[in-house]
Amino acid sequence: MQRRTKLAIAAGAVAAVLAIGTGVGIAASGDDDRPLTGGALERATAAALEHVGGGTVVETEVGDGGAAYGVEVRRDDGSVVEVDLNADFEVIGSGADDDASDGGEVGDAED
Repeated sequence: MQRRTKLAIAAGAVAAVLAIGTGVGIAASGDDDRPLTGGALERATAAALEHVGGGTVVETEVGDGGAAYGVEVRRDDGSVVEVDLNADFEVIGSGADDDASDGGEVGDAED
C-alpha cells in the first residue's frame, strides 16, 4: 500500500473511533427526562401520593435513577419527596429531593 493510502485509512479509523466515543459519551450523559403520560402517569401518581400521604405532583419521569418511574411530590409544608417506583408501580425508594423543581409539567394530567 502506498503511504498516502495508509494515512487515509488511519485517519478514517481515528475519526470513526472519535465519533463513536463522542456518541457514547453524549448518550451516557444525556438528560432523557421523559415525563409520564396516560395510564402510567395515573398509576405512578396514585402510588407516590399514597406513599407520601398526599401533596402535589410536580414532576414525573420514566426510568429515573435505576427506577422504572420517578415521581416528585411537594408536600403541604413545601418539602419535596422523590418517590422511585418499579415497573409494577410499587415503591422501591424515596427521599428528600435536593434539586426540587419549582413546579411544571407532570405529563398529560388535567387540573
